[in-house]
Amino acid sequence: MIAIIDYGAGNIQSVYKALKYIGCECIVTRDKDKILEADGAILPGVGSFGDSMNTMESYGIKDVVKEFVNTGKPFLGICLGLQLLFPESEESPNVKGLDIFKGSVTKIPNGHGLKIPHMGWNSINILKDEGIFRGIENNSYVYFVHSYYLKAESRDIVAAQTEYGVTIDAAVSYKNIHATQFHPEKSGEVGLKILRNFADMCLR
Repeated sequence: MIAIIDYGAGNIQSVYKALKYIGCECIVTRDKDKILEADGAILPGVGSFGDSMNTMESYGIKDVVKEFVNTGKPFLGICLGLQLLFPESEESPNVKGLDIFKGSVTKIPNGHGLKIPHMGWNSINILKDEGIFRGIENNSYVYFVHSYYLKAESRDIVAAQTEYGVTIDAAVSYKNIHATQFHPEKSGEVGLKILRNFADMCLR
C-alpha cells in the first residue's frame, strides 16, 4: 500500500489515478497512522511553498513526513513535493521547509526568450539510471509546470537535470528518498514507468 499524503495539493487525484492505472494499491490520507503503516509514501504538490508548508503544519503532516522518511521506507516527492524537502524557497521568504536536504530554490530567471512558468515537455539528462529511473532512456521527455527551480547543495543526490535557460536539478535520489520536479503522473509512458519503479521499491 502506498500512502498519497493529503494536504490539499492540486495534483493528488491525478497521482491517485495514475497509480490505480498501473495496478498499484494506494490511499489518499492525512491520517498519521495510515501514512506510517504504508509501504511507501508520496508527497505531491501544486501551489505555493509557503501555503503548502503552512497547511502541512496545521494538519500535523510536517512531522509525519519527517518521521516516515526516517523509517527508511520508499518516499517520493513530486513537483512542489521536491522543493518542500529543502530548507526554504525564494517564493516564500521566512517560511521553513522540511530541511531534509540542503539547497536553494529560486525563481527561474527571465531572459533567453523563455516563458515562465516552465510549462510543458522537456528532456531530462539522467545522472542515476537506477531507482526510479531504472529502464528509462536518457533524454526522455517529461512534463514540467514550475516557476522556481532547485539547485541542490550536494551534487551526489542529483538524479536528473534539465535545461531551461539555466540548469535545473530535475530529480533527486538518496537512499530511500526520491523526488522529481516534473510530474510523472502527467508524463505518459515514461512517467508511468517511473511510478512503477517506485511501486516496485515499495513491494520489496
